[in-house]
Amino acid sequence: MKNLTLKASLLLLSLTIIIACSKEKITGQTGPEIRLSNSSQQNLKNIMVNTGMGEVSFGDLEAGKKTDYKKFTKAYSYAFVKLEIDGKTYTIQPIDYVGETPLKDGRYAYQISVNGNQGQYSNLGLKLIEE
Repeated sequence: MKNLTLKASLLLLSLTIIIACSKEKITGQTGPEIRLSNSSQQNLKNIMVNTGMGEVSFGDLEAGKKTDYKKFTKAYSYAFVKLEIDGKTYTIQPIDYVGETPLKDGRYAYQISVNGNQGQYSNLGLKLIEE
């Protein structure tokens, strides 16, 4: 009987360790952490991101670079983004977040791309990457 109890305890301990290690979680995290990744050839200036909980400034981001992570209380797979390229303002404007599921605790990147020619016909793309 002792042997059976020991085996059950070891199995339970093993399962607990596997589940706990399956996804790294930041200690005490209570929301997603998001950084920006600039996949374009353009330098992005004065970047503001709003996930529905207020604007967060990410500053400037050179072509091909990433920002540090910023903590959000709630975020979605897309967001409002406003930035400048060569003095002109560009935005990504979501309609709303109705029916969307908030991101789970973890680390993510919003990858920003600039499509088309530089100028008024350029448009921005936003892709969520789980890191």
